[in-house]
Amino acid sequence: MITVSDLSLNYSGTPLFSHVDLQFLRGNCYGIIGANGAGKSTFLKILSGDLEPSTGEVSILPNTRMSVLKQNQNAYDAYNVMDTVIMGNQRLYDIGKEKEALYAKEEMTDEDGMRACQLEEEYAELGGWESESDASRILQGLGIGTDLHDNDMATLDARLKVKVLLAQALFGNPDILLLDEPTNHLDLDAIAWLEEFLINFENTVIVVSHDRYFLNKVCTQIADIDYGKIQLYAGNYDFWYESSQLLIRQMKEANKKKEEKIKELQDFISRFSANASKSRQATSRKRALEKIQLDEIRPSSRKYPYIDFRPSREIGNEVLTVEGITKTIDGVKVLDNVSFIVGHEDKIAFVGGNELAKTTLFKIISGEMEPDSGSYKWGVTTSQSYFPKDNTAIFDTDLLIVDWLTQYSEIKDATYVRGFLGRMLFAGEDGTKKMRVLSGGEKVRVLLSRMMIQASNVLILDEPTDHLDMESITALNNGLIKFPGVILFASRDHQVVQTTANRIIEFLPDGTFVDKVSSYDEYLENDEMARKRQVYSMSDDDASDN
Repeated sequence: MITVSDLSLNYSGTPLFSHVDLQFLRGNCYGIIGANGAGKSTFLKILSGDLEPSTGEVSILPNTRMSVLKQNQNAYDAYNVMDTVIMGNQRLYDIGKEKEALYAKEEMTDEDGMRACQLEEEYAELGGWESESDASRILQGLGIGTDLHDNDMATLDARLKVKVLLAQALFGNPDILLLDEPTNHLDLDAIAWLEEFLINFENTVIVVSHDRYFLNKVCTQIADIDYGKIQLYAGNYDFWYESSQLLIRQMKEANKKKEEKIKELQDFISRFSANASKSRQATSRKRALEKIQLDEIRPSSRKYPYIDFRPSREIGNEVLTVEGITKTIDGVKVLDNVSFIVGHEDKIAFVGGNELAKTTLFKIISGEMEPDSGSYKWGVTTSQSYFPKDNTAIFDTDLLIVDWLTQYSEIKDATYVRGFLGRMLFAGEDGTKKMRVLSGGEKVRVLLSRMMIQASNVLILDEPTDHLDMESITALNNGLIKFPGVILFASRDHQVVQTTANRIIEFLPDGTFVDKVSSYDEYLENDEMARKRQVYSMSDDDASDN
């Protein structure tokens, strides 16, 4: 158990959070959520002891071992893989090395023998005899085979190092486990294993993650950082989100009824207060009016954009036919004889580690790139909106947001265009910002505004969740689910793919592809190698916004 008492943290005199009182109990997995910059990772650092709070304290029970996921991938380059994992329980590792040093002596003294006996006893109590088999089991679960267990860490690539450091954190059944973005750079097979591990883990887990799908799988509690406070809620991320939205709607509805009652009483008072026969009733109603108080609605400080793609015309049966498209870039065949037909109800997720293939196909069918061979044909009833992965050229202009967006609107009215920007959290004078100065998240919201204002019945999106916070991703996810047209998209967000797509096309490293009519989870369940080819990763902006 971890107890947080009257915890506060100030940066340059400004409180990040204050007067936090919490208990994290055994048997629960707590997901830490909050807006970008709310202090999620900072809070973990305070819990781990790496950062001192301004006031208050963090206390844990005696003889409690805390394990923290390390972020420095190169910190253990001087050690081999097995030793690095076992160092997750530093005391166990130190005992093992001291034992080895004693037994390596040519002659042991009586004192050495006594010391060895003490060490053997403690070693056994800590599970030392099973340590290598336990470490091996965790490593294999994360996809690191036994052939690498004796290798030096320095010889591993970055993704394997990430897995070893995660294995280190999980090793030895810690009492408290702190994980900051544990799924980043993991393949989906490893993530599935981690999910199962945490679900069966009997001690305390506290995790920060941008992966909503992961949070939904493993969390029993959500700790929400908002308004400088941290509030605990039962359930996973989706339960927290739906509950919070429902609560706000209920409070608004309750206040609406109260406002109607207040108006009714006010009307009565104004009409009859001057009438002697009614004066007593008017007085009683005045007293009733004074007792009615509107509940203070304090919506989350996090802002959710309103994303609603509404096509201007219904799509016909003929949407898109792709025949034998081949493309070579810098001597590498990116697309190899790609052919498929898109139906009028298709929402196709293009998945796999070959990101260049996905981007190249989207550029070709959007008319931005010519194939080496093959062709494509759009149906006559279709209209397309394209969200490019690389938007650098689009924003290399001094145009104001509102002026740039007006180009794509049938209604050339600034007020009309500002309405779309307002939905996407560009309030007031934000619409007069220059395109060139926008942040990564703002650029994405501008491009999504363009897609809404174009009112197309086919959406082509190449990694639209990059640079978005969880609130905007949730809003985009909901908008894609509701969209009545065709969607062709690529996204690293598992939940977006699972809840949106009814068909999966995976590009393989050699430029060929697999085409399946199924949900994403069904596709992964039926193909073990597919799970290994899919890797969850965040944008750099996401990683730095905790």
